[in-house]
Amino acid sequence: MQIPAPYDVLIIGSGASGLGLALRLGESCRVAVIAKRDLQEGNTYYAQGGISAVLDVRDSIQSHVEDTLEAGAGLCDPEIVRMVVTEGKENVNWLLEQGVEFTRDADSPAGNGYHLTREGGHTHRRVVHSGDATGRAVETRLVDKIQGRPNVELFDNHIAIDLITGSKLGHADNRCYGAYVLNRIKDRVETFRARSVVLATGGASKVYLFTTNPDVSTGDGIAMAWRAGCRVANMEFIQFHPTCLYHPRAKSFLISEAVRGEGGRLLLPDGTRFMPAFDKRAELAPRDIVARAIDHEMKRLGADCVFLDISHKPADFIKTHFPTIHARCLEFGIDITKEPIPVVPAAHYTCGGVITDRNAQTDIPGLYVVGETAYTGLHGANRMASNSLLECMVFGRLASEAISNKLADAPAVPEVVPWDESRVTDSDEEVVVSHNWDELRRFMWDYVGIVRSNKRLQRAKRRVDMLRREIIDYYSNFRVSNDLLELRNLVEVADLIIRSAKRRRESRGLHYTLDFPKRDDTGQRKPTVLIPDNYEP
Repeated sequence: MQIPAPYDVLIIGSGASGLGLALRLGESCRVAVIAKRDLQEGNTYYAQGGISAVLDVRDSIQSHVEDTLEAGAGLCDPEIVRMVVTEGKENVNWLLEQGVEFTRDADSPAGNGYHLTREGGHTHRRVVHSGDATGRAVETRLVDKIQGRPNVELFDNHIAIDLITGSKLGHADNRCYGAYVLNRIKDRVETFRARSVVLATGGASKVYLFTTNPDVSTGDGIAMAWRAGCRVANMEFIQFHPTCLYHPRAKSFLISEAVRGEGGRLLLPDGTRFMPAFDKRAELAPRDIVARAIDHEMKRLGADCVFLDISHKPADFIKTHFPTIHARCLEFGIDITKEPIPVVPAAHYTCGGVITDRNAQTDIPGLYVVGETAYTGLHGANRMASNSLLECMVFGRLASEAISNKLADAPAVPEVVPWDESRVTDSDEEVVVSHNWDELRRFMWDYVGIVRSNKRLQRAKRRVDMLRREIIDYYSNFRVSNDLLELRNLVEVADLIIRSAKRRRESRGLHYTLDFPKRDDTGQRKPTVLIPDNYEP
């Protein structure tokens, strides 16, 4: 099969960061956007909360910076935090220009015309939103805009396998020149070449048994960048969202942080409120504190869940502010205007990722990483609510400018050897993939979850080493499939999480260990950086 001509930019991932970047590139730039499933299927589409930005005259950039640093538990990069926060209003305005409609409030006391909500960790109302389905509003509009761009080719149902780098081609440099990609519809591997490559594949929360994320969140970009020679940082900091709907048929439906921001109270099964005993901010404490409190109470009582109650608010208020949540809960027989919502914590956000500079450039020339796949220094040891979509937009813009400025000087893309399947066969043991998938996610939940210990991490490391050997052997002998590729990436990311957690011998932010329950600011106040064997400084 003939390999197509190179693109100027190959973007792997179609969420807010990837599409936002693509839309900011000039129309003379030839772009390919790859989506693992439908263009809209990703974390952005399911994000309920909103985008944090200083839009209220009573708020300030300094306050937003301080809140972010406080939530990040001493591990944020202050310069990056200030840069991102300062660009909040500009990026909200850019989304408005693209046609995204945010919820308005003519009676807004700040006089800005938006309805701003407050979420955990924020000291002001600064979260602009579109009802309780902000991600859907943003993603839908960006998809509509990108489909009208003649310079952009869209490839849905394509999953990237590995990056093509200079070292794999026998070159002296290790520049990124594209990726091998499985066309899931035609069941064949295709070669995409490009002068610049962007990973925007989202996080890795599917490594856990319970998650709020869609099925595509399997850490593909992090794993591919690691295999190619990029450093990663802070992989021990996995954010568990405190409130995922607890119902056997609900799968991974998130109950937005904004419900607590608008007065929702967390209750034990007997109706007792418990958060004030854990933190003076009660339900508005950062997510790590709330998730640990829920986990503690569930284990103490042997309860299957706790309850989130906003039924004391007027019914019209609830239906207006949370229409998606209200409708979804009704499908399961729960009327949130009259009764509390059963909730449990679930893996939600990967705060660590591939190390980038302030222009989203990685250790490998020509390779950029944006969104949840990246470690930029913004989130530190804990992501503050609604800072993630802001990060997507800011670094998407910065990456687009860096790529555009360097395109004229980028080296020509060399010829690439096509994917070789001559020495593999069709699998005769698909059960191996499904079994290993289940085993991996369960021991990660049991041993590397909200509360950890040395013994649990050691058990997890032994199991992940064994699984990793099995999966590598399987990958080497059989033709690739979507499930195998995702499992291969998940076991890689699981290993990175475990290794990072073993290194952090303290409790900080989202990493809590029974063996070191206190924070150590003398020797541990720095990111956890892992360096691959093929790293080239």
